[in-house]
Amino acid sequence: MQLNRVNRTADLVYVRNALVSVADKSGLEPFIRELWELIPDVTIYSTGGTCTMLRELARKANRSEDCVRSISSYTGQPEMQGGLVKTLDYRVYLGLLSEQFNEDHQTDLRRTGSIPFDMTVCSFYPFEATAGTGNATLEDLRTNVDIGGPTMVRASAKNFLRVLTLCRPPDYRSVLDTLGTHRGATTLGFRLAMATKAFRYTADYEAAIADHLARAAEETDLYTLYNTEDDQSGEDRR
Repeated sequence: MQLNRVNRTADLVYVRNALVSVADKSGLEPFIRELWELIPDVTIYSTGGTCTMLRELARKANRSEDCVRSISSYTGQPEMQGGLVKTLDYRVYLGLLSEQFNEDHQTDLRRTGSIPFDMTVCSFYPFEATAGTGNATLEDLRTNVDIGGPTMVRASAKNFLRVLTLCRPPDYRSVLDTLGTHRGATTLGFRLAMATKAFRYTADYEAAIADHLARAAEETDLYTLYNTEDDQSGEDRR
């Protein structure tokens, strides 16, 4: 496998399509309202409760219903029960990882009818808050391990060449200021700065999971917590 080495990219990238899926919704409404003021024609793709919230916000703002679209309508697949799979889809990641001046990537976008995402706004399931309650079980911890969010953030941050990644509400202001200064666009330097914050966010999240799961494993009787059954399929899956 030959890895791509990029030697050409754009400095200014205009935000036309944004992927928004957050567990922490604090500050999201004013952020989106100002985003719409700065970029009236931006299209937001979203998931679950975030999508419901943003559609209601769009309705109150008398905006077109089409300005907030569900990821399920884009991928053609419903969310997995329990919200376990929402954004883990080829067309989503093609839109996040495709390089602007890579002709093969652009051909893939056209072939699949996919869109390039220019901004990702994503925060994760509240694992540390759950762990911090003091009475969380191993199963509580396992349930709050986010899969799609970190994957989406890492993909976006890797492609800082084109995609802006935003994980924390305190950074909303700087993103809006940058978009205002550059008339709806982000700069390469700003995208890289936000990518480094995103990778720190995912690293801290993964470290917390490893630490708390290790402690819970030492303190938990698995066979009391879970009713275990042997696999009765008769298949040797080794």
